[in-house]
Amino acid sequence: MLLLGPMLRHVTPTSATVWVETASPATVEVLGRSARTFTVAGHHYALVVVRDLEPGRVIPYEVHVDGTRCWPDDSTLPPSVIRTSVDHHPVRILFGSCRAAAPHEPPYTLERDADDDARGVDALWAHAGRMVSQPPDQWPDVALFVGDQVYADDSSPGAADRIEARREADSSVAHPPDDVVADFEEYTWLYREAWAGSLERWFFSVVPTAMLFDDHDMIDDWNISDRWVEEIRREPWWQEHIIGGLVSYWVYQHLGNLSPDEIEQEGMLAELVAVDDATDILRRWAFESEEFTPVPGGYRFSHSREVGGIRLVVIDSRNGRVLDPADRRMVDRDEWEWVVEQALRPCDHLLVASSLPVFVPPGVHGLQQWNEAVCAGRWGRRMSRWGEKMRRDLDLEDWSAFATSFDEMVDLLRRAGTTVPGRAAPSTTTVLAGDIHFAYVATIDVGGGVCVRQVVSSPMRNALATVERGAIHFASGRAGAVIGRMLARLVGRGARTHSFHLDEGPYFNNNIGLLEFPSAAQGRVMVERSRLVDDEPDLETVIDLAL
Repeated sequence: MLLLGPMLRHVTPTSATVWVETASPATVEVLGRSARTFTVAGHHYALVVVRDLEPGRVIPYEVHVDGTRCWPDDSTLPPSVIRTSVDHHPVRILFGSCRAAAPHEPPYTLERDADDDARGVDALWAHAGRMVSQPPDQWPDVALFVGDQVYADDSSPGAADRIEARREADSSVAHPPDDVVADFEEYTWLYREAWAGSLERWFFSVVPTAMLFDDHDMIDDWNISDRWVEEIRREPWWQEHIIGGLVSYWVYQHLGNLSPDEIEQEGMLAELVAVDDATDILRRWAFESEEFTPVPGGYRFSHSREVGGIRLVVIDSRNGRVLDPADRRMVDRDEWEWVVEQALRPCDHLLVASSLPVFVPPGVHGLQQWNEAVCAGRWGRRMSRWGEKMRRDLDLEDWSAFATSFDEMVDLLRRAGTTVPGRAAPSTTTVLAGDIHFAYVATIDVGGGVCVRQVVSSPMRNALATVERGAIHFASGRAGAVIGRMLARLVGRGARTHSFHLDEGPYFNNNIGLLEFPSAAQGRVMVERSRLVDDEPDLETVIDLAL
């Protein structure tokens, strides 16, 4: 029996991976290829690697569990298919972030200010509904989710009820703050609720996906500073929470980011399948991974893939941080070298993705650079403590708040966009991000005659309240820019390494982005916001620009 999936994950011209969760240990078969499940804390998962496919084909598939067909079910939705990629255009990439789970009915479909439970219309759900009536050649070739696939510190109504009942019945379960999941078991409930709807489940069965975590996949402010890490590790519930979060992230999200060759080279999946119960292996791995923060080392969650002539480089800007105030980095030096290597490979179009925006409006940029210097002691110990409180209260942790990494990123984008002997610059370079619950497109001049576009799509479902929107409008305006530049100069960080021009936005409703590359020379970005029209989900285009 299938509990979740199938989810189509990594697809190449000749291979595909299909992820499932089953009710018990089993052998799972897709297109004549089979895989045994591995077990984690009483839950059972498999990743079926399908090789030797023909490029450029649309291949219907079924899923059999121990010889019994379990997918497709009796749904009226179109058949599940694998569309093997090709080495030419056109290519479509869907992307978004921040998707809070809730029922697709009132009051949850209302705007945030209308009701405390409101989350608006789920943009992914609306997009999947539109796909049902489209031919497969109009579907996205990849869907990229750049953070907050689940909210481990803001549970949906259904998950919150289960969590409360479990803790009342079992006193041995750790008791984090309200609405924070305790362990791996409760994390599985979040993923089930986010991905088990019939329309979402069908979407995941036909569109390859790449994923990346952000703070709410673990907890708000995750790894925001060295002081935060020191404080959270003193909490008695933290260890079970972070181990459960990392294990569930690897199982539900990261495993499918890897190509079949990477999975084979890494060897972790084979190790898990070879034992009756892989719980201890993954718990030990998760503990070691978390223990490395805030110093370099640990497991690399950043990943990359190619689709047609598109190179997608996805950067882990959460778990790989270096938090020493004397050498704060968004990713450690070794991982950054890997990012540079991937980004400088030849391609038609380069996409660099991070859950956190690299470029923010000037008012926010200056504030974050000032705050990082104050927290590091630029204005004394008392102001450092005050700056740390501001950092957490205002979530001052984008790339601007990691000045060394920000400057390195600007330099990398300049290098990537410059033609050198043996490597032509890509036709377009685009930075993708989420996290901040509003959408915009900006043109960034990174010097040397190189301009890049940054596209932020957030949230898919979790709109800001009115007062928060007002603060963003101010920070994005002229007055905010003047204040930001003044603050940066006060701490010696006034030198400009880039210029920022807001092309479109900010847009605050739930939204989802789509990149289209019709040829090696052309690219286009669209952002659509979701809404109800005659009580039915609908998408309205708010941004449509050439890259």
